[in-house]
Order: sequence, then C-alpha cells, then structure tokens
Amino acid sequence: MLFRKGKIWKTVILFAFPLLMNAQDDLLSEIDTTATDVTVESAFKSLKIVNLESTKLAAKGDFYFIVAHRFGFIDKGFDDFFGLDNANTQLKFLYGVNDWLTLHIGRSGFQETYDLAAKYRLYAQKENGFPVTIVGFNSVAINSELKEEDYPNLKFENRLSYVAQVLISRKFSDKLSLEIAPSVFHENTLRDILDENNAVILPNPQDNTQFAVGLGGRYKLTSRWSVNVDYAAHLNRASQSNYKNPLSIGVDLETGGHVFQMHFTNAQAMHETGYLGQTVGDWSKGEIAFGFNLVRVF
Repeated sequence: MLFRKGKIWKTVILFAFPLLMNAQDDLLSEIDTTATDVTVESAFKSLKIVNLESTKLAAKGDFYFIVAHRFGFIDKGFDDFFGLDNANTQLKFLYGVNDWLTLHIGRSGFQETYDLAAKYRLYAQKENGFPVTIVGFNSVAINSELKEEDYPNLKFENRLSYVAQVLISRKFSDKLSLEIAPSVFHENTLRDILDENNAVILPNPQDNTQFAVGLGGRYKLTSRWSVNVDYAAHLNRASQSNYKNPLSIGVDLETGGHVFQMHFTNAQAMHETGYLGQTVGDWSKGEIAFGFNLVRVF
C-alpha cells in the first residue's frame, strides 16, 4: 500500500513539474517587465542646474516659489564691493499641472522682463529600459524696459523673444547626472525698430533666429550637497558680437522643503533668451558674478 501511494505521488509530481516550471518562467518574466518599467528618479534635485533648465518637473499639484538673485561682476573689487552693490532679481511662480507638465511665470530685473514657460516630459529614463529622460521646454519673454517715447515706432512684437529646448538627461549613478540641451531661440527685441525718419535703430548683424547647445551636470558629494555646472555654446553668433557663452559653476544644498543653490556665473540674465543670447561677462577677465537660487515648494 505504501508502495502504491509513493508511486501515485511520483506520478503527480512528474506531471506537475512542467506546470510549475512554466509558472516560474511567467513569474520571472513579470519581474523582468516590472524592473524595466521602473522610472529612474532624481537625476536633478532642482528645477534648474544653474541657468539651464533640468529635466526635473514639479509633482502634480506642487506650487513653487523661486527667488533668483545675481549680483554684479566681482572684477571691480571694492569699488562696488565685489558686485554686491549691484543686483538683479527674478521672482518666479511655478505649478505642477500634472506629473508630466509644469508651468511657470516669472519677472526679472534684467530688461524688466516677464517670461512664461511650459516644461513637459516626453520620455522617462527606465531601469534596464529607456536610457534617458527627454523633456521639452518652451518659453516666451517680454521686454518691458523699452519705452515708446524712446522708440516711436515700437510695436508689441518688438518686445518678444522665444525659446524652444529639448532637455536630454541621464542619471549614470546615484552621484552623477548629465544633460544636453539643443536649443533654438528667436529675438524680436531691438530688431527692425525704426525712428521717425524710418531709419533702423542700432542695426545688428545677428540673425533673429539663433541656435545653441546647452551642457550641464550634477555630481552628488553627500546626501545634501552637490556640485553643479552648466554651459551653453552659441552656434551662429555674429563675428562682430561682444556677447559670450554662459558658464556657471555652483553647489546645491538640500534643506528639507527647499533647495538652496549658490553659484558663480558670467550671465546676469536669468531667463533663457537673456542668458543664451546676451551674456556679456568674460571669465578670463574676472567678469563673473555671485548668485543664488532659493527654491521653496508648497
């Protein structure tokens, strides 16, 4: 009897074994698929690397208040207390409409500029899957500094500038994240403005439509501190232009509900067409400014 029972169990196991193996294969397949679908988080902790937008977006329903401040260049020394006597401030409000779309509105002292922007995720980096995060960024800036009494034929469109960027980042490890940002921007400001004699004011050989490639990175030093660098290479700048490529180096400090960024940069404008097309500082001449971005989320 025992022999017969043992024989029966052997028969059951013999037939059940292939089914168990198939079930195990299905389970492993599901595990692999799940691992591939895991989104890589926190390539960057702040919405900007320094000047350059990062691929980070606000979470759905999050409201941000951002204060960005740039002092003057340090090259004049004590004459203006290393630039501290001169300052340019940007105030920005930002909202996460959903997890893939962020909107902002800002106002900065540089050319009394208002800017509106949208940042939207196209693809997310996946563990063992899609290798990069791709985010689109579009903005429009309005130069309110121009006065009609100075430029009698000034039109509203002369105040406008636009930018479109594709932000592509990869988080290589818990410490290192890098980004590249092909950019196109168009400046109407001070283009085709005529005086009372229909003569062009301040003729400029620079094309209205311009191209640049931004590069940026973050290296995490500790759980709270990181080093950030970004740079933008202008691709079709006029040979007579006095403008420079923006380079910024700084650190991020994470403190609870906000990120505090401190940096040195040769760009005093903080909106995109400003720092991409109108940076005047030269690092080799000490024309660099200290600045900070304070990011608070509610």
